Amino acid sequence: MSYQYGRGQSEFTEKVVHLNRVAKVVKGGRRFSFSALVVVGDQNGRVGAGLGKAGEVPEAIRKAVESAKKHLITVPMVGTTIPHEIRLKKGAAKVLLKPAAPGTGIRSGGAMRAVVELSGVKDMITKSLGTNNPVNTVRATIAALQALQTADSIAQARGKPVEEMERLIRRGKKPEPEAAVPAPTVPDEARAEEPVS
Repeated sequence: MSYQYGRGQSEFTEKVVHLNRVAKVVKGGRRFSFSALVVVGDQNGRVGAGLGKAGEVPEAIRKAVESAKKHLITVPMVGTTIPHEIRLKKGAAKVLLKPAAPGTGIRSGGAMRAVVELSGVKDMITKSLGTNNPVNTVRATIAALQALQTADSIAQARGKPVEEMERLIRRGKKPEPEAAVPAPTVPDEARAEEPVS
């Protein structure tokens, strides 16, 4: 269940991923309140999620949007996809994110799709391997996107040049080893003079 929800002119796009009605039983009957899970993103590498609770749906959504904007993360990207594959477990949620070739699109479903679309990633394959609870799945997806690292960041942390890190992570044919220097040849006359043991 995903709704596009926009208010006024804002750099962020908001998407309501899940609405939940909660009943509290009191002496006079039941009291209903609502919780809303909202994902916000600028579709350019920044994304966040928030949970809001209130007695009315619009107020719950407003609170969720405010919370999401306070907890924005920046997603590292290589072209239109993510730098590497990642598998992450957070609570009961397990998620798998894989980079994809340009033109693949977003192969994702449910709560994960909203996070991936609003983050600005265009080509990615995702799979939720654990719970189907949207709140936990969204939190795990955001944690996985936050844990991604580029070759630049790893090179900087290790104090090595970026070219060396890119060479290490690049898949494909390994560079040819340098040609070995041939051993000097021994003339036939010298071989004949050697004693045979």
